[in-house]
Amino acid sequence: MVKKVFKTIGILIGIVILLLVGLIAFLSITEFKPADREKVSANIFIDDSLAEKVQLNKPITVTTWNIGYCGLGKDSDFFMDGGKMVNPPSDEIIEKNIEGVSSYLKKQNSDIYILQEVDTKSSRTNNINQHDALAKGANSAFAYNYKCPFVPIPVPPMGRVESGISTISNLEMNSEGERVSLPCPFSWPVRVAQIKRCLLINRLPIENSDKELVVVNLHLEAYDDGEGKIAQTKLLIKTLEEEYKKGNYVVAGGDFNQSFPGALDKYSIKDTEKWTPGTLENDILPEGWKFAFDINNPTCRLLDAPYSGENQLYLIDGFIVSPNVEIKSVKGDNLNFEHSDHNPVTLELVCSAN
Repeated sequence: MVKKVFKTIGILIGIVILLLVGLIAFLSITEFKPADREKVSANIFIDDSLAEKVQLNKPITVTTWNIGYCGLGKDSDFFMDGGKMVNPPSDEIIEKNIEGVSSYLKKQNSDIYILQEVDTKSSRTNNINQHDALAKGANSAFAYNYKCPFVPIPVPPMGRVESGISTISNLEMNSEGERVSLPCPFSWPVRVAQIKRCLLINRLPIENSDKELVVVNLHLEAYDDGEGKIAQTKLLIKTLEEEYKKGNYVVAGGDFNQSFPGALDKYSIKDTEKWTPGTLENDILPEGWKFAFDINNPTCRLLDAPYSGENQLYLIDGFIVSPNVEIKSVKGDNLNFEHSDHNPVTLELVCSAN
């Protein structure tokens, strides 16, 4: 009898091992492996004859917002931050958050939007193409940074995820952008179901100039040991410098997953055992470059529990601009995390002629 029990247990363990090996093999074969640099086609809905160009010495507005795939609003927590939820609480909440994000973007009426965590075909958000829904009627571009047919964690598993970053504008935009891969800090086999971070670069022509406004959309590493953020930030800065040396005007914005200089003094970390961002320091920027952020409004909350007003807050969303870009204003909009675990931030800038 005892031998039979041990034999049965052995068979079950063997089956589990075979299934695990099969899953790793499947994910390895289907792993998303983008090139270091690759072209990205922009969807141009507004004809060049109708779309206004960027003009020198004229203010334009850029809004960055990590929309949390419209599944991480005030009602949500998330297992990676110490919460319990894997997917959004309900289909109705997903729809409500998409509508809320769309309404905000229309009301804000910025010239350019750079959005992060935008799902296109994910089990967690009912396969809704959020990029198409939010970019409707505007010029836009999209780059994948998470594309996995089956994310096997936790229990129940996340399943298929197709998600990325979106840049949207009513201004004239070149029909071709670029996806630049960022260093991935994870090794095989963990890497096969991980986010593959990137920069999305789009170019906007400038009236009466052979130079361009280069818009860089970013979402840097979150759940690494810190080295990934550092490596990705270094490549980001190198990429921005290359564009500026060409004479272009450069603005990079998004979710840095790092606190901006001085932010930890205002939004101190309450519990170091929970998720903690990296830190950005002014000395990482080349001479003349500037951070742009609003110290008075938090941009992110910890997802260890639904929003209560008592959650840990962070300031990790904002911009970097080149020396030839003048910052007119930068304003975070505290939406109390109604539709996302992040708040939007809007920068008003001028491409200076002198």
